Formats: sequence, C-alpha cells, structure tokens
Amino acid sequence: MSISELRKKAMRLPLSPGVYLMKDSRGGVIYVGKAKALKNRVSQYFGSQQNHGEKTRKMVENVSDFDYIITDSEFEALVLECSLIKQHMPKYNILLKDDKGYCFIKVTRDGWPGLSCVYQKSDDGALYIGPYTSTYAVSTSVSDAIKIYRLPRCAKVFPRDIKRDSRPCLNFFIKQCAAPCAGKIGEAEYRESVDEALAYLKGGGAAMLSDLKKRMEEAAEKLEFEKAAKLRDRIRAIEKINQKQKVYSGSVTEQDVFALASENDKACLNILRFTEGRLTESEFFIIDTPEDLRSARHELIRGYYAMRDHVPPKISVDGEVEDEALLCEWLSSLAGRRVTITQPKRGEQLGILELCGKNASERLLQELGKVGKGVAALRELAEALGLKGMPEYIESYDISHTAGADNAAGMVVFKNGAPLKSAYKRFSIKGFTGQDDYASMAEVIRRRFTRYLDEKESGEGFGRLPDLILLDGGIGQVHAVLPVLCELGVDVPVFGMVKDGRHRTRAIASDGGELSLTAARQAFTLVSAIQEEVHRFSVSYHHKKRKKAGLSMTLTEIEGIGEARAKALMKHFKTLAAIKAAGVEELEAVVPKSAADKIYTHFNVN
Repeated sequence: MSISELRKKAMRLPLSPGVYLMKDSRGGVIYVGKAKALKNRVSQYFGSQQNHGEKTRKMVENVSDFDYIITDSEFEALVLECSLIKQHMPKYNILLKDDKGYCFIKVTRDGWPGLSCVYQKSDDGALYIGPYTSTYAVSTSVSDAIKIYRLPRCAKVFPRDIKRDSRPCLNFFIKQCAAPCAGKIGEAEYRESVDEALAYLKGGGAAMLSDLKKRMEEAAEKLEFEKAAKLRDRIRAIEKINQKQKVYSGSVTEQDVFALASENDKACLNILRFTEGRLTESEFFIIDTPEDLRSARHELIRGYYAMRDHVPPKISVDGEVEDEALLCEWLSSLAGRRVTITQPKRGEQLGILELCGKNASERLLQELGKVGKGVAALRELAEALGLKGMPEYIESYDISHTAGADNAAGMVVFKNGAPLKSAYKRFSIKGFTGQDDYASMAEVIRRRFTRYLDEKESGEGFGRLPDLILLDGGIGQVHAVLPVLCELGVDVPVFGMVKDGRHRTRAIASDGGELSLTAARQAFTLVSAIQEEVHRFSVSYHHKKRKKAGLSMTLTEIEGIGEARAKALMKHFKTLAAIKAAGVEELEAVVPKSAADKIYTHFNVN
C-alpha cells in the first residue's frame, strides 16, 4: 500500500486500546506497538514525516501494511505487545540484544591446582563449576578468593617453576600470594588453600567467617599460634572484602539502576544490580542514539526485564520514562509484588546514579576508541564552554605577518584531544595588502567554510564541520568571523584564545566576554597546547613565505625577470640553488630563451 492508502486505513481504526503490527512487503512483522487509542497513534505514522526521527522515517518507508488487535485496557495492550515482540523479534523494536553469555569457575587439575573465571568449557581435564549468568559477580568473587587465600595469579606452572627465582614477586610482600614459586608454601597446604577458596565461592563469606573463627580459637587453645595467626589474617581479609563490597549499604538494598550516555550516533546503557546492599552485577548495552529519551527508557526497561527472570522492587533511572505508571504495573505483574521506578535527585541514590552514568560514558568511549587524558580534557572543556557535546574535532586559526607583509594563516586540527597533522592547512591572505588581523581572519574563515558548503557531501577534509573553532586572539577576532559564519549558514561554536604579556594562554574569549579556564586544569592545558601549536604552524608558514619572497627579489634583480617569472621559477625549481645549477635548456622550460640566457649568465658568468 502507498502512504496515502495506509493513512486512510489508519483513519478507519477505532479509538480503542490495542496493539498494531507493522509489516513489510513480504508480510514480515517489522514493528509492534501499543496504543491507548489505535486510530490516533497509528495515523501519526502516515502523516507528515517532518515530526518523525530518522529511525521512524525508515520504518515507515518499509511498511506495506499493518494489522491490529483490540484489547480491553492499555495494560493488556502492553502485556500483548511484550508477547508479540518476543514472538516476532521485529527489527525496529529490538533496542537491546541479549548477547550475554555464561561463565564458569575453572579449577585446573594438572600439577598444583589454580582458579580462574572463564567463558566456555574446554576439553582439558579441568574441573568446571557453573554455568553462571553473572560474569561480573563470578569474576569479582574469584578475584576476591584468590586475594583472601593468597593464591598465585601469575603464569608460572607448579611444581615446575618452584625455586626458579631466588625472590618472590611483590604480591608476596603485600600478603596477596603465598609464593609457591619461592618454596614458601608446601603442596598440601596449597591444596588446602584452594579447597577453602572453593568453599568460600560456593558458600559465601559469612559462612566461611564463622568456620574460620572457630578454627582460630581451637588453634589458639592448642597453642598453635602460627596457624592461628594465618587464620586470623584470612578472617581479616574476608572482613575487608565484605566491607569493601558494602560501600552502598545505606539506602541501597535490592534495586537496579539504569543510566544512558550518548556520543554522536551511539549510546551506551549501563545497568547496575544491587542485592543485599552489594553491587552484584554491571551490564552494558551499546545501541543507536535514541530519538526520544522518554520513549527509549520505557523500551529499554521493558526489553531488559523481558530477557531477565528477576525484577527488583525498586528501579532507578536517569530521567523521565514514558508511561511510567503502566510500566510499573507490568513490572509488578512480573515480580508478583509492587515495583517502583524513581529518579533520584539527591543523596546516596543520586551518587549511585551518577556512578552508573559515568560507567556508561567510559564504556562508550572505549567502544568508540576514545580513551586517555585527551577525552577527559575535552569533557572538561565542553563543560567549561557550555557546549552541547564533547568537541571531538577542533579547528584553530592564527594569523602571522611582518608589519603587514607576507600575510599568512595556519589552521591546525585536534581530534580527540590530539593533533591531526594530516588535516592542517595553510592560507595566503589574498583579499588585501597591509596589516589587518581581523580582516585576515574573516577572509580565512570565509574561504574555509565556502569550501565546506561545496564539499560537505564528502564529509572529509574541508567537507567536515568542526565541533569547535578556536581563534588565536581575543574578542575582536570572534566578532570578525561570527558575521561570516552567520552569512554562510554555518553553526559552530567560536571562541578566542587570549594571551598574557608573556604570550601564554590567559583566558577564553566569547561573544559574551572572557572566561578563565584556570579551574579546569586539563581543559586549560589542552587549550594552551592548541594555541602554541597553531602559532608555531602559522609562523613557520609565514617565515617560509618571507624566505621565498626574498629569493624572488634576488631573481627580479636580473634584467627581464619580473615578479611573475620569479614566482614561476621558484615554483618549478623550489630553491634558488636549483636555479643556479640549472642549464639554459632547463630554464627554458619555465621562461623564454632570452630570459633563460640572462639567468644563466647572471649566476655562472658574473
């Protein structure tokens, strides 16, 4: 069906709650949705496309027909929607794909046994305990058990590597390894430690503490003080681990926390799961950046618990959720008890939510290949300047001249906080002669962004729009270029980099005045580096122009060689030395024979 036919069909739908199924030309279900009033909701898809996001427009382009099912209530529609999504797995519904695998606790049997967390079984004779669904919980628990029972985590094989080294590694001295490599522990005692580590993993710390305290008291009564001391150290290690795991023991009991972070066209969802006051799991999902956050949160929460068996009594989110009351009713029906969704505004709960958001942001940056100090500086810079997003691609400009002569400009590019030298550009000022830094900067910006308008389809080089423009100069430079950008219809934040009396970065200039960056140390360091680099680059080009102009003046001293011929010779031969060494025939490739003869005679006869 055409869009107009689909709209006519939609307008005949009843104003009843229900579920609709969008289908493609082959009859496959590509989207399932619910509605409080079917006619109103479905007809919106086939009206003006200007109000839809890109994803919705693409979905509508692929719709050839739709079916619908009337329900008695909006809650029944939500339940049916979830069931149909599970059944059909429609392309435009699936925000989350559950690619979470299982993990195992591996206990090696060759030689002295070792513990580790692995993602799949191998036919290697080892003992595998599991599977477990929470990789985070298992890997954390195995790491804790290795620390408590001082098991080695190095690549050495025992008994082969025993006493190969005269001294144990640092882990022995900080009491996190018993150092079998240096013969500090026998095989029988080592195997006992492994067995106790497994018992800790299977039974938990509380059960082990009671047993260890009892054994310590018995050892002390028998005057086995060395054994009692070792048991005491294990008790302290377990208590320390337990204390560390109870960082959020106040208002956090059993709940899940959802937070989203987005960067350009990608987003990351982090879910922190708390049980009995402890963080037991952290999951990440990389998705396309949502068009509508309220709707996306609803879909993400619904989709997540459609894949999970357990729903906690409390869910914290980082923003508003569409149809929150309806979603809570559905979650409560899954859990068999009341489930609430909250948006923390203060205190410990807000701190946990911010931690969740930070985790999401860090994972997203890792996925996008953006890690390191540069990213932290860009975040700080974006916050200080009030930018909408992190300025991944920064262009900076500087003008250089000598008393108005040999005017030149340099453009440097910083990508993800580091110089991108392949994108650097040089400009010769052509619109006028004399000294006028403001006019020079305006000319360069006009030429650069005129090229952008011509080449923006490519998305590369001048065809790419920067996230931020930094000008070497103050408010005057900013005021000189803003009208040019406005005229060209280019919307990019522009700031000036103001220097002090020692030619060092002092502040950032904007249309609203000057802003100090001294409180944002990483951003200040980055801006200083950009200002130094653009100044160096523009000055080096200016010096090159002056040198070339000087060489051209040497050539114009020769009869018959004017400025145009001097420039042509320098462009062809590159250096004055090459011109001096050239024969008449080589010179004739650039200038007439009479001029070539005079050049040759000037340098080789006089």
